[in-house]
Amino acid sequence: MIKSSLSIFLQNCMIELFLFSYYKTDMATKELTAGSPLKVILKFMFPIFLGNMFQQLYHFVDALIVGRYLGLKSLAAVGVTAPFIFFIISFIFASTQGFTVVTAQKFGARDYESLRKSLAISLVLSAILTVIMTLISAPFSYSFLSFLNTPSDIIQEASIYLFIMFAGIVATVFYNLSSNVLRALGDSKSPLYFLIFASFCNIVFDLLFILKLKTGIAGAGYATVLSQAIASVLCITYMFSKFEILRLKKEDWHFDKAFVLEHLRIGIPMGIQMSVLTLGILALQYVINTFGSAAIAAATTSMRVEQLFSQCLVALGATMAVFTAQNYGAKKLSRIKDGARCAVFINIFVCVFAIVVLAFFADNIILLFMSEPDYEVLHLAKLYLFVSIAFLLFLGCLMIFRNILQGMGNVGAPLMSGFAELIARILGAFILGYYFKFTGVCFATPAAWIAATLVLYLGYKISLKKNIKIIRRKNI
Repeated sequence: MIKSSLSIFLQNCMIELFLFSYYKTDMATKELTAGSPLKVILKFMFPIFLGNMFQQLYHFVDALIVGRYLGLKSLAAVGVTAPFIFFIISFIFASTQGFTVVTAQKFGARDYESLRKSLAISLVLSAILTVIMTLISAPFSYSFLSFLNTPSDIIQEASIYLFIMFAGIVATVFYNLSSNVLRALGDSKSPLYFLIFASFCNIVFDLLFILKLKTGIAGAGYATVLSQAIASVLCITYMFSKFEILRLKKEDWHFDKAFVLEHLRIGIPMGIQMSVLTLGILALQYVINTFGSAAIAAATTSMRVEQLFSQCLVALGATMAVFTAQNYGAKKLSRIKDGARCAVFINIFVCVFAIVVLAFFADNIILLFMSEPDYEVLHLAKLYLFVSIAFLLFLGCLMIFRNILQGMGNVGAPLMSGFAELIARILGAFILGYYFKFTGVCFATPAAWIAATLVLYLGYKISLKKNIKIIRRKNI
C-alpha cells in the first residue's frame, strides 16, 4: 500500500511540475483595479479556493486515516484539539494577514519602496509572534485539554497530537505569511501549487507514519507539520526568487516607527479579533465534551465536512481583502461596492450548491470516517452538519464584509463583530445546550454567524460612506 501511494505521489509531482511550467508566464504581479469585478474576483479566487481545499484535504485525510485505522476514540482525540490549535494559530495568521493588508495597499498605490519595507516589517513581527505563541502553548498542551473537561479516555492521545501541532506553528505561520504576500501582489496561483505538492506529501507521510511505522496519533501530527514545512520553504524561496520588487535591500530593514505602528494597528486587532472568536469555539467544545466521546467524534466529523464546503467562502473573503486593499490604495471606492455585490452573488450560489450535495450524499461522506458504521455518531454528525450548512449563507456574508473592512484598514467593526460572535456562540452553547442538549449546541455557531454579520454589514455601509466623503473632500 505504501509503495502504491508513493507511486501515485510521484505521478502527481510530475503533473504539478507540468502545471507550474504551463502557468509560469502568468505569475507576474496583477492589479485588481481594472476589468469586470466579477471576472477579476472569480479568477483570483479560484486558485485560493483550490489551495484552501488542498489544505483542508490533508486535515480531512488525517481525520479519515485516524478514524478508520486508529478508531473513533482517536478521531475524537484529534477533534478535541481543533479549538486550541485554531486559538493559537489563528491569532498569528490573522495578524500576518493584517500586516500584508498594508503591503497590498502599497502595491495598489505603486509605492514599491514602501512595499519592500512592509515585507521586512511583516517578517520580523511574524517571527516575534511565532516565538511568543509557541512558548505559551506547547508546554501546556495537557493542561489546556484538562481545563476543557476532555474525557479521560482520549486526553492522553489528544495531548500528544496537540503538542506536536503547537511545536510546528512556525511552519504554518511562514507559509501563510508568504502566500498572503504573493496574493497581495495579485499572484494567487503560486501558493496553490506549493500547497498541492505539500498535500500529497501529507498523505504519503500519514500512510508512512501511521500504517508503516506504527507511530499512532503522533504520526498524524508529524505528517501535518512536515508537509506544512515543505510548503513554507517552497513558497518563501519562490517569493524572493521570482519577484524582483520583493527582494529586500539593506535599507529596507531600517524601520520607521510610524510605519511599524501602521502594521500593528491593523494586524494586532485582527489577531485579537480571531482570538476572541476562538474563545467562543472553546466554550462550544467544552459543552460538546460533556456529551461524551461519541458526540465529540460526531462534531469532529461534521466540522471536517463543513470546512470543506466553506473553503470557497474563505477564499472569497481572502480575495475581497486583496481586491479591496488594492482598490482602496488606488482610491476606487465605487469599485469596492461593485465587488461586494458580486461577492454576495457568488456566496448565494455556493450555499445552494452545498445544500443540494449534502441532501443526496451526507450519509456516504460521513461514513468515510468509520471502519464500521456507528449509527449514533452518524445521526449526531448529520444533525450538526445539516444545521451548519442551512446557515452557511451568513458565514459567507461574514467573510465578505469582514475582509472588505479590513482591506480598507478598518479594524473597529471587525473587532466588534468578533465580540458579537463570541457572546452569541457562548450563550448559544450553554443555554441551548442546557435545554436541548446536542441539538441545541448545533445552533450555537449559526447564531454567532448571524450576530457577526449584522455588525459587519452595518460597519461596511458606514465605513464606505465615510471614505467616499473623505476622498471627495481631497479632490475639491
